[in-house]
Amino acid sequence: MSMSEASLPDLPTLLPHRLEMERIFDAPRDLVWMAWTRPEMRIQWMGPVEWPMLSGTNDLRVGGLWRACLGSATTEDVLWQGGMYREVIAPERLVFTFRWDESHEDGPPADTLVTVVLHELPDGRTRMVFTHEGLKSQRSLEGHTHGWTSTFGRLGVWLSQKQS
Repeated sequence: MSMSEASLPDLPTLLPHRLEMERIFDAPRDLVWMAWTRPEMRIQWMGPVEWPMLSGTNDLRVGGLWRACLGSATTEDVLWQGGMYREVIAPERLVFTFRWDESHEDGPPADTLVTVVLHELPDGRTRMVFTHEGLKSQRSLEGHTHGWTSTFGRLGVWLSQKQS
């Protein structure tokens, strides 16, 4: 699968303080679900190219907590994030809160909400509809747009490697 088959980075829908993205992955829905929910898989693709995930945990159940540490690709800086699972409907819907541990981009941390919906396509591919809402400002929206776009590019490459 080429990068274009993992879906070219479509332009995200930018609504005030809400990011919506859609991607088509040349991978079965179960694999995409596992990529999101298994820490040993998530660590291999999560985070933008310049801030890959270094470690993470999750308690995959409603009310369970998740944590991730992203590390700079050029310095020794790290960024911690985490949240709580609100909905877990395998293998189709994952809803969780998302919060940076420290001030990031534009002030003190605040809870935001991420929704991932996976649709199984007849040809075996998966359509992912991703929403990140509650972002505090245009600056935060732009930063998260860049981060998630890069992250989903990494996910597409990782899924393609898992399929070969």
